Amino acid sequence: MSKELIRLVNCQMAFDDEIVLDDINLYFNDKEFLTLLGPSGCGKTTTLRIIGGFIKPTSGDVLFDGVRINDVPPHKRKVNTVFQKYALFPHLDVYENVAFGLRLAKLPEEEIDERVTEMLEIVSLKGFENRKVSQLSGGQQQRVAIARALVNRPKVLLLDEPLGALDLRLRKDMQNELKRIQQAMGITFIYVTHDQEEALSMSDTVVVMDKGRIQQIGTPEDIYNEPKNAFVADFIGESNILDGVMLEDRLVKFFGRKFKCVDAGFEKNEPVDVVIRPEDIDIVPPDDGHLCGTVTSVTFKGVHYDTIVDFKGFKWLIQTTDYNKVGSYIGIRLEPEDIHIMHKSEYSGMFGDYSSYSAEYDEMDDPEVYLEGSSEEAEESAEGGEDEE
Repeated sequence: MSKELIRLVNCQMAFDDEIVLDDINLYFNDKEFLTLLGPSGCGKTTTLRIIGGFIKPTSGDVLFDGVRINDVPPHKRKVNTVFQKYALFPHLDVYENVAFGLRLAKLPEEEIDERVTEMLEIVSLKGFENRKVSQLSGGQQQRVAIARALVNRPKVLLLDEPLGALDLRLRKDMQNELKRIQQAMGITFIYVTHDQEEALSMSDTVVVMDKGRIQQIGTPEDIYNEPKNAFVADFIGESNILDGVMLEDRLVKFFGRKFKCVDAGFEKNEPVDVVIRPEDIDIVPPDDGHLCGTVTSVTFKGVHYDTIVDFKGFKWLIQTTDYNKVGSYIGIRLEPEDIHIMHKSEYSGMFGDYSSYSAEYDEMDDPEVYLEGSSEEAEESAEGGEDEE
C-alpha cells in the first residue's frame, strides 16, 4: 500500500475576493504520478503553487509527511518545480546547469560529478555535458531542466505544463520519457496539464478540476469509463450526453426507448445524464437498429471517420472505420456496457450535442418503445453483458 506524502486540507485561495480554489481536499502518495487536469482558470496551477510554497492558501493546511508546512519557504521544502519556461542558464553548459543547485549547497566536487553524471544518464543526455543550452532542441532543454530539478533529490517534482512549448511528435516522445524517468527515480510527480490525452497516458491518478473545485479523482480508466458528471465526460474524450430516466436498476429510458445498462443504485424514475462514447456505437442497417438517424457530416480522421448522425434533432458523434455518406439513413445498436449513467449536476444540458443547429426529423417520432431492439437475440446479448463492469 502506498504511503501518503502530501495532503491539502480544506484549502481555499482567493485573489481580491475572487475564489480561485474552493475547499480543496486532496492527498498525494509517495512514488505516484498524479496529474491535475482541467481547463484554463480551473485552479490547477494555483494548487501546484501552494504545494511548492510559492503562495500560501487563504485558509486550510498543507501537510508534508503529516507536518504542516504552510509557512515553510519553497527552498526549504523537499519539492522542486519544472515550469513551461525552463529558465536554464544560457551562459552555462549542460553539466553546469544540472550542477548549479549542488554547487549552491557546497557539496564536494566528487559527489557533484557522480550525481550530475547519474542524472544525465537517467534523462538520456549522456555525452551532452559540454553542449551549450542554446545548441539543444526543445526536448533536450526540457530534459536538462528535469535533470537540474531532480539532481537535488527532492521527494516531489512539480511540473507545470512542461510540454506546452513542444511540437506534437516531441510531446508524445517526452510523455513516455517523463513516465520512464518518474519510475526510474521512484519519486512523486505532480503534473499540471489541460491536455486530456497527456493526463490519460502518463498518470497513475488523475484529478479533474473546474471552477476551483475537484470534479473527480481516479485512475485514467475510471475517469474515462465512469465519469462522475457531464463536465468530466465531455472534458475527457468525446461524449454523447443525453437526458434519460433511470426506470429501475439496469434499465434506462431515453429517446422514448428503454435500454438495458449496467448501472444500479439510482432512485426509481430518477432523471439522469446518459453518456455514450462515440467509439462504442455500432452502425447497422436501419431495420436492425435500436435507433435510426440520418448522417449529416463525415470527417476523415486517419484511423476512423467522425460521423455526425441526427437522431430526432439531437446530433450524435460516432467514430467508425466504416464510411457512411452524408444523407444516408442508418441504424445504431447499443450494448448494455456501452451506456453509462450519471447523476444530474450543474453541468447537465451543457455538453454532448454535436449540432450547431437542431432540425427535427420525423423518422424518430414513432412512439414505440424498444427494449434492446425487438429480436430475442438482442435480448440475450443484452443480458449477457449485464454483469460486465
